[in-house]
Amino acid sequence: MQIKPNQFSSQLEKQPLPPVVLLFGDEPQQKLDVIDALRSKAKSEGFEERQTLTADADFEWSQLIEATQTMSLFSDKTYIELTLPTGKPGTQGAKVLSEVVQSLNDSQSADTLLLIQGPKIGKDVQNAKWFKSVSSAAWFCHCYELQGNQAQQWIQQRAQQKGLKLSVGASALLVELSEGNLLAANQELEKLMLRYDESQLIDEEKISQATVDQSRFTVFQFTDEVLGGNVQRAVKILYRLESEGIEPNIVLWSLVKEAQLLEQCWSYRARNEQIPFTKMRIWASKQSLYNSALMRLDAPRIRILIQHLQDADTMLKSQAIEKPFVLLSHLALLFLPADLEHFSLIA
Repeated sequence: MQIKPNQFSSQLEKQPLPPVVLLFGDEPQQKLDVIDALRSKAKSEGFEERQTLTADADFEWSQLIEATQTMSLFSDKTYIELTLPTGKPGTQGAKVLSEVVQSLNDSQSADTLLLIQGPKIGKDVQNAKWFKSVSSAAWFCHCYELQGNQAQQWIQQRAQQKGLKLSVGASALLVELSEGNLLAANQELEKLMLRYDESQLIDEEKISQATVDQSRFTVFQFTDEVLGGNVQRAVKILYRLESEGIEPNIVLWSLVKEAQLLEQCWSYRARNEQIPFTKMRIWASKQSLYNSALMRLDAPRIRILIQHLQDADTMLKSQAIEKPFVLLSHLALLFLPADLEHFSLIA
């Protein structure tokens, strides 16, 4: 039976523990939630001791057989967590897993619980004979990365569980700040719990204040300075980001996003329409920054700026740039604007 990660806990409450749980995927927060829920349920049902096995290159599959057949010194029930680092057990492992799971399924004692976990798997693994054999007796949970509305719904649900009340704008901003990283989003919610209680509505202004309070610089602080025309400050932040190991592609993506939003703003101005900042998810705290940038950059300059950013994106993806953060600092200067006609991407 396949179960979505956000339904796993409720499923544990409705039905008895299965002999086997399959847990795969590359989204760590959801996997942690599933594992924590399973461990808690197992402990409440008498699985006092947990064994952890990893099927790496040195692993002997006889260890799994022994673990399922050996009585624990502290409990009459055994809970085993088996990690498949590649998501594939190999020929011998496939045979052992099929046999072990068949034995667990045939047993009436329900004294062994097996969790098999690994990274994201494709249809090749799910269509394999061993996987079909195991999944027929198991709960299968695949944790995919959440984006957009799904990530926003996850944040809203997690906030409610923590007794936090988020506005729609606040949850959308958290999605933007965490960039699909639910671990980071959960950490932000933990910090918000220290500042606000369930009686207070947390809007995007409060989210912005909370993130600014962090000691480390963020990409969003960098782009704020760029939009405001404070390039000297922006470059200082940029090189701090480099020292903290931020990927240059992430910084470039943020510049591309801001340039595209500026282009959209100009399209509204060209039609003598009011810029719908809220609809564009430009919160009140940042609207003055966009207005400042629009006073410095006209539509032709923004189009040329976007072309330079696209060229830089191609360069970063197709060839090794010796000093990518020098290139990024040059691109930041274009928001002043610098002399676009004679600008070179070579850093």
